[in-house]
Amino acid sequence: MEDNSSYREALLTPSESSHHNSPEGAIFSAESSDIPPITTSLDFFTHFFIESKKLWYLAGPAIFTSISQYSLGAITQLLAGHVGTIQLAAVSVENSVIAGFCFGVMLGMGSALETLCGQAYGAGQLDMLGIYMQRSWVILNSTALLLSLLYVFAKAILKGIGQTARIAEAAGVFAVWMIPQLFAYAMNFPIQKFLQAQSKIMVMAWISAAALAVHTVLSWLLMLQLQWRLVGAALMLNASWWIIVLGQLVYIFSGTCGRAWTGFSFQAFQNLWGFVRLSLASAIMLCLEVWYFMALILFAGYLKNAEVAVDALSICMNILGWTVMVSFGMNAAVSVRVSNELGAAHPRTAKFSLVVAVITSFLMGVLMSLLLIIFREQYPGLFSNDIQVQNMVVKLTPMLALCIIINNVQPVLSGVAIGAGWQTAVAYVNIACYYLFGVPLGLLLGFKLNLGVLGIWSGMLTGTVLQTCVLFFMVYKTNWNKEASLAEDRIRKWGGHKYSRLDVTENTKLET
Repeated sequence: MEDNSSYREALLTPSESSHHNSPEGAIFSAESSDIPPITTSLDFFTHFFIESKKLWYLAGPAIFTSISQYSLGAITQLLAGHVGTIQLAAVSVENSVIAGFCFGVMLGMGSALETLCGQAYGAGQLDMLGIYMQRSWVILNSTALLLSLLYVFAKAILKGIGQTARIAEAAGVFAVWMIPQLFAYAMNFPIQKFLQAQSKIMVMAWISAAALAVHTVLSWLLMLQLQWRLVGAALMLNASWWIIVLGQLVYIFSGTCGRAWTGFSFQAFQNLWGFVRLSLASAIMLCLEVWYFMALILFAGYLKNAEVAVDALSICMNILGWTVMVSFGMNAAVSVRVSNELGAAHPRTAKFSLVVAVITSFLMGVLMSLLLIIFREQYPGLFSNDIQVQNMVVKLTPMLALCIIINNVQPVLSGVAIGAGWQTAVAYVNIACYYLFGVPLGLLLGFKLNLGVLGIWSGMLTGTVLQTCVLFFMVYKTNWNKEASLAEDRIRKWGGHKYSRLDVTENTKLET
């Protein structure tokens, strides 16, 4: 492939050129050329070091942001435990069932912007980022209106899936109070993808940290000191999510994003159906993964001695959840890197970003797994005083360690899929590997062969391994030059006529 930097530089307007020469241009610059072929070990380690800095610039704040936002609900749940048993149950059930389901749908649908905004930014089509974000707001807020019915009828839904009348009643009331949080999700996720595509991750981390600090102090004051109980919990959880949304909007509207935000536009209502399809594919892809592990705990509840099995598995899933926050940060980083580089017609750099991210995530997973193995006799006591539960957690620790390693690599491959726009294909892969293979195998091992919770988990983890192998094969067989060309087609399709001046020459360059 020829160096196309001078060609792109000639086409960029002065404002676009100055944008990419900003400090954030050190992380990504559309004018830079693709990396040369790597032929020696020295070349590999040199480019590995350079790419690692770019990834961690994005991944570090993204991990912190994920943990901060994850902690909002966790702190509310912790404080609810000091209010009363029924209050704890109400918050826990609403967070995990109603809000958890909607969170997955909204996050998944918002992930469509990782593909579109990332590739548009890489191609220098900065003015389209704001349009894409507005389109996503239209779609996600419309979806939120439909999902709000789950909150309104939460009491009946929870009773229908087996919750006691008392818990369903309390959680149902709490769910209605939490409807504003749903619309905060609808605004927040498009904003985050919009900022991520421009490598503006640090501002998200600072705003999330500030919201978490305010949330912790005021939740303690309202829920425990002023005895507002669940009313205080709902008020602060809603307020904290809207603090995040409004803080990010102030940052965007203040002019810090340059041509990426030029105001509201009627273009946001064009090509909505294409956006809906990509958003739904993203949501299905993500939700199928989230629900897979929710089903693991559900199946454990039907085992003999189910209370011990569910408690032990819940401890393992809690630990896995925190490690997943780390992999989510790497997922966001590699998605931005791949989409930016494909949009800039740098296929070799996009491919190498994947290699660096997979190696880094694998090593992080191995480190966390080794720590669990080393301290497997000690850490279960931090979560439970029940000796049976502790013993089962010790028994499950090797499986948890393996799961952490696999689940540190798999989200990176999913991030590549999002960055490249493969959501629909990966959704089909998830259905086949998880639900047509993993779940039946887990049920067979757990119930038919009487291997219990270890059998269920082994079977379902085998489905995850199969899915990871399929994603590896997809990546291995990928023609990255073709993906860069598809990125141009996608930008032209949803970006309007402004990109047409690049089409013929750039596609010719990609073929050479």
